[in-house]
Amino acid sequence: MSSLASPLRQYLAGLRVLIVFTVVLGIAYPLAVTAIGQLLLTSHANGSLVSVGGHPVGSALIGQSFTDAKGNPLPQWFQSRPSAAGASGYDPTSSGASNLGPSNPSLVKAIEARRAAAAALDGVAPGMVPPDAVTASGSGLDPAISTAYAYEQVNRVAKARGLDPAAVRALVASMVAGRALGFLGEPTVDVLQLNIALAGLTGR
Repeated sequence: MSSLASPLRQYLAGLRVLIVFTVVLGIAYPLAVTAIGQLLLTSHANGSLVSVGGHPVGSALIGQSFTDAKGNPLPQWFQSRPSAAGASGYDPTSSGASNLGPSNPSLVKAIEARRAAAAALDGVAPGMVPPDAVTASGSGLDPAISTAYAYEQVNRVAKARGLDPAAVRALVASMVAGRALGFLGEPTVDVLQLNIALAGLTGR
């Protein structure tokens, strides 16, 4: 009898431990973290959504494309950098880079095609197109572009909207974010926030 009771007690003890850990780590802990996030970090916990007029238009953490149904860039909007996340880019469920080396023929061909397209769209020489206009970020979800790429697009956006290029350039300058901690990285411009400010400037 005792030889059977001993394993049974062990099984019951293991079951109790399983139940306790399931309740604590599988239910109580997630609920506590969710509650803390909603109370103290509401915006971050809900995806850092950006809203205009009470309607969400994107996330402060995830870039997006400003293109038509066929994937062609809309000239009246500032364009984001290319994205390798998902088939159409900027897919938050497929974050990542292309994983192609700098000498990979496919990547070289894609970069040259992007450079030619960006130069034609913005009316500049191919050699003037900045790197982030033709290469995707490591995550494929970068919401910001370099100041060089933002300023390159000024004349095209101004023309498409019938605005003074100086006014659009001033808008870009007002949206430049400095280096992190004052010395890390380079100044950038958040494309979504810039386009929201642009829509506010023109009313469309």
